Amino acid sequence: MMLTGGLAFLIFLIVFLVPTMLKTFGVNQEYERGVLFRLGRLGEQKGPGWYWLIPWIDRVQKVDLRTVTRALDTQETVTRDGVPVRVNAVLWFRAQDATRVITTVDNWQGAVMQAAETAMRDAIGQSDLDQLLKERAVINDRLQEMLARACGHWGVIVDSIEMKDLDIPEAMQRAIAREAEAVREKRARIIKAEGEREAAQTLADAAKVVGSTPGALEMRRLQALTEIGVEHNSTIIAMMPVELIEAAKKIAEK
Repeated sequence: MMLTGGLAFLIFLIVFLVPTMLKTFGVNQEYERGVLFRLGRLGEQKGPGWYWLIPWIDRVQKVDLRTVTRALDTQETVTRDGVPVRVNAVLWFRAQDATRVITTVDNWQGAVMQAAETAMRDAIGQSDLDQLLKERAVINDRLQEMLARACGHWGVIVDSIEMKDLDIPEAMQRAIAREAEAVREKRARIIKAEGEREAAQTLADAAKVVGSTPGALEMRRLQALTEIGVEHNSTIIAMMPVELIEAAKKIAEK
């Protein structure tokens, strides 16, 4: 009976001491921090590496300090100018202060996601469709600023938030395409008009030079005849030079 009682006591010691010994120390990775609670009271932060604990009295909650990447659910909302849009985004954030993350918010990652979705809807509601299409970087900066204010007191840093996809109604897509086509046509007409104006100015300058230089018109005429003869195999009938015609007129008058 005594042997049986001693064996039972030994088994009890083993069952009690082994878990107790395991609870006397903890280990944190380099990217982890442990928030210590001693009988429910907040203690000092632990880690990285190993640390001692008081068994059955100390409790540690670990926090991962690495950057977390999350894709936000697609949000359906309306822009400031009344266009319904569907937007999704990607969020990068991390815990900066492990103690505040544990003691100020429950499920801190879920809280950041909810705050990001709310901020995205607010930012889109304050922006026009043209801003969403052309100034996406400005919208992203506004989103990050709004999130920083919401999550800063939780001990969380928002590294970046980027809008990924923007879906707009098909009718609005056609309207945007027509607008872009009209802008391109306008640009083409302006370029053509500028080219015609420059060509007219060049011709006017050339006419002034030809008119003020004796024989220039005849030289240009002969050059044109030479070019025609090279390009086309045909018979060319050339008029008499203008100078000879004018000289003949003067002689006839005399």
